[in-house]
Amino acid sequence: MSTQRTLARRWFEEVWNDRRPEVVHELIAPEGVGHLPSGDVVGPELFLERVYRPFLAAFPDLHIAIEDTLGDEDDIAVRWYATGSHTGEPFLGIPASGRRISLRGITWIRYRDGRMVEGWDCWDTAALAGQLRGDGPRG
Repeated sequence: MSTQRTLARRWFEEVWNDRRPEVVHELIAPEGVGHLPSGDVVGPELFLERVYRPFLAAFPDLHIAIEDTLGDEDDIAVRWYATGSHTGEPFLGIPASGRRISLRGITWIRYRDGRMVEGWDCWDTAALAGQLRGDGPRG
């Protein structure tokens, strides 16, 4: 397995599934930029504050499975499938609904010296909001 695939697996398994936020500082470069549906974040602390903690606060049982990876020596694309229950904090302005969600997405990560320097997350925010309201397609 390539170094990039190993790092990407650590991102999803350790950071997200094992709930180890301290690993974020190992994997994201201080100047690392994340391009997300909600806007850009720079650096590990901003990622934790604006993305990681709000997601897990809304979906305490969130689990992300890697479905496939494709990459070269600097970049890797990860196709993933997330499931969880909206039992925590509001998300996308929607109060906790108790509904189960399923969501597919793709994360493209660029590495330099073993750390993420840029990443792009693509997933259907409108479909997720629909699931939370009870009127959207499941991922």
